[in-house]
Amino acid sequence: MTNFSARPRTNRAPIPFDNTYASLPEPFYSRVEPIPVSAPALIKVNADLARSLQIDVDYLTSPAGLEVLAGNRIPDASEPVAMAYAGHQFGNFVPQLGDGRAILLGEVQNQDGERFDIHLKGSGRTPYSRNGDGRAWLGPVLREYVVSEAMAALGVPTTRALAAVTTGESVVREEILPGAILTRIAKGHVRVGTFEYFASRGDYESVHTLADYAIERFYPDCRASDHPYLTLFEQVLQRQARLVAQWMGVGFIHGVMNTDNMSISGETIDYGPCAFMDTYHPLTVFSYIDQMGRYAYANQPHIAKWNLSRLASTLVPLLHEHQDKAIGIAQTALDTFEEKHEAEWTRVFNAKLGLEQIKPGDATLAQALLTQMAKSGADFTLVFRGLASGMEDGANPDFAEIRSMFKDGQALDAWLVKWRARLNEEGCPPGDVHETMCTANPAFIPRNHRIEQMIELARNGDFSLFEDLLTVLSHPFEDQPAFHAYQAPPQPDEVVHTTFCGT
Repeated sequence: MTNFSARPRTNRAPIPFDNTYASLPEPFYSRVEPIPVSAPALIKVNADLARSLQIDVDYLTSPAGLEVLAGNRIPDASEPVAMAYAGHQFGNFVPQLGDGRAILLGEVQNQDGERFDIHLKGSGRTPYSRNGDGRAWLGPVLREYVVSEAMAALGVPTTRALAAVTTGESVVREEILPGAILTRIAKGHVRVGTFEYFASRGDYESVHTLADYAIERFYPDCRASDHPYLTLFEQVLQRQARLVAQWMGVGFIHGVMNTDNMSISGETIDYGPCAFMDTYHPLTVFSYIDQMGRYAYANQPHIAKWNLSRLASTLVPLLHEHQDKAIGIAQTALDTFEEKHEAEWTRVFNAKLGLEQIKPGDATLAQALLTQMAKSGADFTLVFRGLASGMEDGANPDFAEIRSMFKDGQALDAWLVKWRARLNEEGCPPGDVHETMCTANPAFIPRNHRIEQMIELARNGDFSLFEDLLTVLSHPFEDQPAFHAYQAPPQPDEVVHTTFCGT
């Protein structure tokens, strides 16, 4: 392992690091540096994101900045650490995981004082790598870059991509693949599994420290509560209920909702075998390792609650001095998840249907459409965008754009009558409904077949599709006629049935 103090450091601070996590006791992490690579080359710097974080873009794109993004040089004030955590993976507890191929360089603040982590992924072995090489290959790096930036543009809380570089080295998986490193930005990397790491060891002093850190970093208003740790749990629960509802609203399937992949900050994190649905079905699964469908589209709310139950169990000693009472307090809070998620889900799908108010029966109305979509194998994104486009035609739309997607035209017509009647209750002009729906229903998503095409081209040195996708997906709610082809679902020979972690 490379000596912590032996590497050259920059002479100035174009990345204004601060390091609150590195100030925690050392059981929370291991101090370790990235392992240098032989011939790094820049793929992309997210200039707008860098500026928002008060990072010198010219520096990031310079040879010195490339050395930092590749892990070859440690910037001033950075204190690199690999974070320790555990996790339930497909329901089975693994007591030690941790950053096996990632390193937290430190934190920066935007102009509003919000704090963000800067994290290298694919930067080499750490004490948590187990039998892995700590590297990433180009495909998963580009997938996470594009999908996380698309999610941000869709308005879904997410980690983001600051930069991507190739390493000039190969990664050995089932085949020889080009290596790459992603620089990821997040509000934080504390996970449910971070709490589990200490609780499983009976180290509740560290659980207490971690909870205090989470409050200070992510939920400072909890400090004013009479029961700050209960309030912390309630706020994490609320954010997860909202986040999963937002996933459902864009047809996103995370693919590996282990507790080590659930962020306390309420962001989407760890884009491994993730995918967006083309044809709608509630049991859609893409991940190769999810053979039983544990993390299928419709199961995501249930798994979120299950993960939150693991978090609640770690906080029990902080909730009350008597264990039975503490468990009861935690269970009462946990039992609110379904109601909170249903409320968030209804809010999301009401917006997709152009409804500003929420009334009894709205969730049933949305679910009835989804049921017909599942029976017809209709495209999730195109149906909702087609409904929005149909409202542009005025008071008597024929919805010709989506009729061909449904096998049972009579059932669709019956649903359309109910939906139009519900819209009429609100009295909004069709033009206003059209505009509202177009802000809730994207025209473009990161289609799986396009992602795979992008990766294949990039393996041969062609990043043109990568650049096109970033351009299109940065404005997903706009029609963008020049990129109309990117709206289309895959042809039968282009359908992606399986996605992979990429580790």
